[in-house]
Amino acid sequence: MMQHNRTNIFISALFIILSSALQPALAHHVLGRPAYSLNEDSNTPPSMQVETQIGKYYVTYMVFPAFPKAGERGRVNLYATRIDNGEAYRGEVTFSVRDDVLFGDKNRETLGSQLPDDNVYRQGFEFSEDGNYIITAEFTADGEPYIIDFPLRIGSPASYSPIGIAVGVIVALLLGVNLVQRKRLLHARLRNAHEEISQSS
Repeated sequence: MMQHNRTNIFISALFIILSSALQPALAHHVLGRPAYSLNEDSNTPPSMQVETQIGKYYVTYMVFPAFPKAGERGRVNLYATRIDNGEAYRGEVTFSVRDDVLFGDKNRETLGSQLPDDNVYRQGFEFSEDGNYIITAEFTADGEPYIIDFPLRIGSPASYSPIGIAVGVIVALLLGVNLVQRKRLLHARLRNAHEEISQSS
């Protein structure tokens, strides 16, 4: 009887172990890191990835996280490789930021100067206010300066952009001119009709 009980317990324990091993694992971590600790260094998709050619270099830059917000840390990654041989640039890159406005240079702030880490230049940032900004990356290679500007939106886009407002004003002006022209044309027709009636009588 004792042997029978031990066998039943062993079979039950084996069944529990096998059934739990066959269950799909519920993911609580992303790449070994708790989901609640994801930050600008996490492998989340970038909000923007742009590749451009400038001088003798191909430059690729990415902004993390996907939706940067005010008060939260973010990061810019930049790669620069020569067009002719694919060799990575290994000097220093300086990052700065300014407001995305016409004559915004007076608001320029230096974010930092970085050396490559495995051929990648990483620059962190944190903005106190939502808005549109321009990030500038600058380096010198073969005695030539390279300056790369790219836009950065922090927070949700404004419901009315300056371009949208300008287009709305132009449309309103065109409608106003059209209405004035129609009124003038209508008055001219009425005047002509009165003159014809008065001449015929």
